[in-house]
Amino acid sequence: MLDELFYKIALSYQKGYGNSIIKKLLQLSGSASALFHDFHSIRKKHQTTRSFPAPPVLTSEIEKAVHSELNVAAKNNIFHCFYTDHDYPKRLLRCNDAPYMFCYQGSNQFNFEKTLAIVGTRHATSYGKDTVRRVLSGLSSHNISIISGLAMGIDTFAHEAALDYSLHTVGIMGSGFGNIYPSSNKKLAKRMTDLGSTLVSEFSYYTLPDRQNFPKRNRIIAGMADALLVVETGKRGGSIITACIAHSYQRDVFAIPGSVFEPSREGCHELIRQNLAALVTSGEDIIDMMGWNAEKPAQIQPQLFQQLNANEEIVVSIIQNLKEVHIDELITQNCTLTPSKMASVLLGLELNGVIEALPGKRYRLIK
Repeated sequence: MLDELFYKIALSYQKGYGNSIIKKLLQLSGSASALFHDFHSIRKKHQTTRSFPAPPVLTSEIEKAVHSELNVAAKNNIFHCFYTDHDYPKRLLRCNDAPYMFCYQGSNQFNFEKTLAIVGTRHATSYGKDTVRRVLSGLSSHNISIISGLAMGIDTFAHEAALDYSLHTVGIMGSGFGNIYPSSNKKLAKRMTDLGSTLVSEFSYYTLPDRQNFPKRNRIIAGMADALLVVETGKRGGSIITACIAHSYQRDVFAIPGSVFEPSREGCHELIRQNLAALVTSGEDIIDMMGWNAEKPAQIQPQLFQQLNANEEIVVSIIQNLKEVHIDELITQNCTLTPSKMASVLLGLELNGVIEALPGKRYRLIK
């Protein structure tokens, strides 16, 4: 008998079903199995307000593929994580294009208090390698999860240095677990999972590392992190794409400067020049700019709300629930306040010592 996990995976094989469509359909139906068995009644109930794709189908080819996926997952200790699961990365969950499902090996710790993504060129120099180790040395006394893409060059150095400094690290792959890329990183991948870190892929087991997979991977790298560091890169390529995605997600972006005569530094300099990234030279710089040395704010006292007006209460409640939030997200969650009014409310709360402003127009409670 087919179970709910089977049907959830089968949804990923449907033609014309992207992540957003699947998430919306699951919200309406309550389960994947209901979509396969009762699609027409679900559509009839909701079609007055929503457009629907074609019903999902379970062909013999799809059924065979899902059974194969489940079998290789069981044999290789691969687990599935869905956007409705408790351990799904909370930061990624707030990104509109987040995957509704991904697979992982190793630890299911995706919600560290502090997370930093590190990206850079595949053709890294000794300067890039030394810089990664310098940065992670400065972060080693903090409980930070390091996220990267398991690629050659800077990604590899980031994962290796994280393990050397006893930091948790997550490798986001652009291929399936049956085709770890590059193959030279198979030992690194095993070391990561053996030491309690994690490998992640949103692709089926046998998926090859095709070019179109890497931009998809990059959005997960950016989405799972509080901030992103670009160590060494040219003006074009995956690192610049990832930095732009992180910026669009309202993440803080940092870049390491270098010689103006080296093409592999041009991308970092361009990000800094365009104010898309802040210049940093050490892990301590990142700790300071992210406010990670500050004491964790205590839970806000109920009586504080008695001192706030209606608009301030709403804003404080949102910040309290999200712990730390960008001004754009505050405006999105409270459509009654215009941007200028929101800025005024935030300024008043800041002057009264209720909240503090962080780099990148982010806010958190201090009481």
